[in-house]
Amino acid sequence: MVQRFIIFAFLFLTADLANSSQVALEDLGKTLYFDPRLSADGTISCNSCHNVMASGEDNRSFSMGIKGQRGGRSAPTVFNATFLSVQFWDGRAKDLAEQAKGPLINPVEMGNKDHKEVMARVGKIPGYVQMFDTVFGKRGLNIDNLAKAIAAYEKTLTTLNSPFDEFKKGNKSALSALAQKGYNNFQTVGCVTCHSGDHFAGPALPVGQGFYMKFPTFDGTEFDKKYQFTKDLGRFDVTKKEEDKHMFRVPTLRNIAKTAPYFHNGSIKTLEEAVRVMAKTQLNKDLKGDEVKSLVAFLESLSGTIPAQTMPTLPPTLGFVVTETN
Repeated sequence: MVQRFIIFAFLFLTADLANSSQVALEDLGKTLYFDPRLSADGTISCNSCHNVMASGEDNRSFSMGIKGQRGGRSAPTVFNATFLSVQFWDGRAKDLAEQAKGPLINPVEMGNKDHKEVMARVGKIPGYVQMFDTVFGKRGLNIDNLAKAIAAYEKTLTTLNSPFDEFKKGNKSALSALAQKGYNNFQTVGCVTCHSGDHFAGPALPVGQGFYMKFPTFDGTEFDKKYQFTKDLGRFDVTKKEEDKHMFRVPTLRNIAKTAPYFHNGSIKTLEEAVRVMAKTQLNKDLKGDEVKSLVAFLESLSGTIPAQTMPTLPPTLGFVVTETN
């Protein structure tokens, strides 16, 4: 009996320590996520473009980086990004940790010369040194661990209790009749061809293997001309392969009603217009007004509850200032 009690106590203590370590890792990642000192001039944090107090992005066509610069694509939402097998519109990052490293050294976004510059600045903040030591041990203050911590926090940002989720669990009253009609249209019209799976972003794939589709599939429509979709070469910019021209990672439709403007160039302001555009450019179909309304009602049912967020207390800067860029 005593031996069994000791084993139980050991397992409980081990689990408790593991949970405490995970919480500490997520807390470090959250603190870094909100800290503008990760940018070259101390003005831009991860949250600046991927606002977790709102829809997980900034609701701009193009996000604003240091010195007021604009990026070339609309910022995707960070909510439910953990379920995607690749990150960025063009899939150039295999996971959230790799994605976290990119904006830090992008001259338009956070503007650092290299990752050494980032870590040198973080290393001058005693509070961060202590947090990294606690989570990773001595000599744990490096870019890989910084990215790992941010990714750990981002993995907590999920919204899996939407009305549609409740509907799928058997609560048929969770969706209105119009939304249920939209769900049926979503399948029969052909939207599910690309937006399949639990997260409406395509089939589940191994990390690093993206699910891509050409956009627009049908060239030369009135929408393509109006919104200039083909100016962006998509995944071709990463691979330089002809077959990757205008290929984009299929985005999740979870919370889509909250993440306007739409598409890689943020050119569409309303969900109704986005539905019409997708039907025409991807399926060569002209939807009727009632079809659009039902599809929008269904898409609105994919909005889950955003997890409550509290602002972290950032460790104070002591003995130095962030260098301003000219």
